[in-house]
Amino acid sequence: MNFKTNRTKSLLLALITVTLLVSCNKSRDYKNSSRATGWKMNAKEGGFQSNPDAKEQETGPGLVFIEGGTYTMGRVQDDPMHDWNNSPNQQHIQSFYMDETEVTNLMYSEYLHWIKQVFPPTDENYKNIYNGAVPDTLVWRNRLGYNEVMTNNYLRHPAYSDYPVVGVSWIQAVEFGKWRTDRVNEMILEQEGFTTRNARYEVKAGETFSTDTYLNSPTQTYGGNDSITRGGKRSQSLAKRSKDSTNLYVQRKDGLLMPAYRLPTESEWEYAALGLIGLRNYNVYRGRKKYPWAGQYTRSGKRKSRGDQMANFKQGDGDYGGIAGWSDDGADITAEVKSYEPNDYGLYDMAGNVAEWVADVYRPIVDDEFNDFNYYRGNAYTKNYIGEDGKVKIVTADSIVYDTLSNGKIIARNLPGEIYQVPVDENETYLRTNFDKSDNRNYRDGDKKSTRYYASFDDDEEISDKKQMYNSPKHHVSTDSSGVMDRQYDKDSGRTSLINDEVRVYKGGSWRDRDYWLDPAQRRYFPQDMASDYIGFRNAMSRVGSKTKKGKTPRN
Repeated sequence: MNFKTNRTKSLLLALITVTLLVSCNKSRDYKNSSRATGWKMNAKEGGFQSNPDAKEQETGPGLVFIEGGTYTMGRVQDDPMHDWNNSPNQQHIQSFYMDETEVTNLMYSEYLHWIKQVFPPTDENYKNIYNGAVPDTLVWRNRLGYNEVMTNNYLRHPAYSDYPVVGVSWIQAVEFGKWRTDRVNEMILEQEGFTTRNARYEVKAGETFSTDTYLNSPTQTYGGNDSITRGGKRSQSLAKRSKDSTNLYVQRKDGLLMPAYRLPTESEWEYAALGLIGLRNYNVYRGRKKYPWAGQYTRSGKRKSRGDQMANFKQGDGDYGGIAGWSDDGADITAEVKSYEPNDYGLYDMAGNVAEWVADVYRPIVDDEFNDFNYYRGNAYTKNYIGEDGKVKIVTADSIVYDTLSNGKIIARNLPGEIYQVPVDENETYLRTNFDKSDNRNYRDGDKKSTRYYASFDDDEEISDKKQMYNSPKHHVSTDSSGVMDRQYDKDSGRTSLINDEVRVYKGGSWRDRDYWLDPAQRRYFPQDMASDYIGFRNAMSRVGSKTKKGKTPRN
């Protein structure tokens, strides 16, 4: 009896001890407290606030997820063009997102419609905004060809709505990405109840939404109109119980807003086009890919579609699609997007149809010895302009920034509501080892220090144009006091190259190209302020957070 009594007492004591420990832990609430300080997170009394419901990045409109990894950039086959500009080198790319298709005429027309509504071209102050965004439809003209039907109809006619937009310069493609970013995030804020419903349809020129402005100075968004930025049901609810006004606006730490839509880097584009995910065996590639699809041929070998062309390209002299009928590739100029099978990432027309702008400044070599991770040439680091009042300076309707391009075209680079950007200076670069100036486009290849004539550490030393690595023409455009434009064409016969910091890479073959250019490794360049009838573009978006969207699972 004594043994049983003692055992019962011991069990009871242990049960009481466990209960006390659990109660103690509950009172401390470690689950909802900071791992750094033990303070309660998201307390009503105040303190640090975070979003406990934050999830991984959602896929933006029009995009597909591309899981990053390593690949061989460049090609190993013969180089009959003798460009020697894509020697094989191993690169690694972070995960990102890319447009499923090229940007279409319909998508770009939505952009033009928005600009026309907000910045009417009939207003003298805004006419250059709209005119600078309209694609160059005259790219279709040919001295010995009749193409007026495309000149007049390709951009606007509904028959071409789902065809890739062309006649767009690299600069215009970049501006489209900025606009698209702001419209997507503007919609997210409205759907989440932070901004007034349908306000996006009624904004005026001085009250436009900018993602960067909202994140850096939300009270200046929509021209400082609080009835919009704090007019949503969720904002009003937060205002009633929040002591901190900063929590009335969405911040980066909330994880709601999308990163920027942008042009893909050259390395991202080539990686996505190859679609090696379909030819891998554990961590080794099986076979070799010449095109975005498997195999070494441009025709399908599948029983159901045997003999069909896998892309829209020029098949020979005077042959842009084949003999009409069964063996025709279905297009003479561009083709409707999704006319051909996608690659293993689900991307359409990564070969043929139209070539595509990428973000990089062109150089004949890829400097993999300096960097082999997220390679990109074209960094020009900027920062927000801070005024004397300590606030970011916002572009107004009276202070729009315009650029006059080398061809005389005027284009807006900053719109009302956006933040003025200035180059980084010594405050950001002093004693840094990873970068020491704002403009890095010609780093290690084309700047003064890269030439054989450089023999001094004096940055003020002048060096003649003819002794620079890339001695390209320099055209000048100026406007006199009466508004007359003076175009000065560079006629110097001593120029040795067309390469400079204003030429950008474009990738992929087009409807005008032979199959040689369908190889994703091929690279060419074109002036960033000019357009053509065979270059379009698609957007990309960086991946925030984990490399993959789902955990790894065993193969067997």
